[in-house]
Amino acid sequence: MKKNKLIYSLSLVMLTSVLVFTSCKKKKAFKEEDGQASEDNRSVQTENDAAVSDVNTVAGNNNFLHGRGTSVSGIEAINSTLGITAVPYTIDTTGAYLGTIKINYDGVTVVNNRLKSGSIRLTIVDYALGKRWKQAGCVLKVDYLAFKVTRSSDSKSVELNGTQFITNDTGGSWWELLIVKTQASLGSSVNGSNLNVTFDGDKTAVYNINRRFTYTLPGGILTCTGEGIGSNGDLSSLENFGTTREGNTFTSQVTTPIVWNWTCGWWAPVQGEVNIKVEDKDFALKVLFSVDASGNPVSAAANSCPYGWKVEWKHKNKTKKKVIGYK
Repeated sequence: MKKNKLIYSLSLVMLTSVLVFTSCKKKKAFKEEDGQASEDNRSVQTENDAAVSDVNTVAGNNNFLHGRGTSVSGIEAINSTLGITAVPYTIDTTGAYLGTIKINYDGVTVVNNRLKSGSIRLTIVDYALGKRWKQAGCVLKVDYLAFKVTRSSDSKSVELNGTQFITNDTGGSWWELLIVKTQASLGSSVNGSNLNVTFDGDKTAVYNINRRFTYTLPGGILTCTGEGIGSNGDLSSLENFGTTREGNTFTSQVTTPIVWNWTCGWWAPVQGEVNIKVEDKDFALKVLFSVDASGNPVSAAANSCPYGWKVEWKHKNKTKKKVIGYK
């Protein structure tokens, strides 16, 4: 009997020790949290959104990929409509008649505080079978070839290598939305697995990006609404999941659609909320887009653009936050 009591007492001591250790570990993780996973996720999503914007522009401007016919000129028509006077790239159309073109970034021209280098190759899947970008269901293969974006304000960079697929869900393109105006909205989906991301300082991560974009023209302003369409385990509405720069698994779940417009720029959403969960942390990073410098929500209907976005994390009765300006 005494032996059993001794074993029971030792078990209680061990259990108490484990609980205390676990509690201390969670408390330490909360105190040391700096929101880096949310900043990285925002940076990658921002630059990926911008790349998808360039892809839409270039595919819509090229007669061979779009499917207009060579007699209808589309050269730079979309850029002109959007008021873009300087672009950081040239277009290699050598393989356009086979459904492939390449965007080559010059690594010199700074546009919207960003310097871009590397290339993005666009290929229409089943081009030989008659598929064209204006058709509903058309799939565009997008290869990122050392595509690097560096912010001139702080020299922070993101480099993408890998493949994504963009599906034209509704049919039509920016040509139909912006130039001939025969469509009220456009919808497309972006899916990509194991996209390799390199941050400044050579830290690497792996991202699986799954998003749906809907483009409209309310008040004549190009506006994009982004939703998460990926899933991982029992989680859905994921815009992204993968491994962080520290090698921890993470998920990024869209709880309120993310909206940006051409007035404020793709880097400055005017609406949206995201929950980011990182492996072994019992708290989520809750991201709220469109806030002022104090972290207070700014209405999407306001005439001026928001200051930035806010990330918060909670542990028991304590809350920490970080407000980050759009750059």
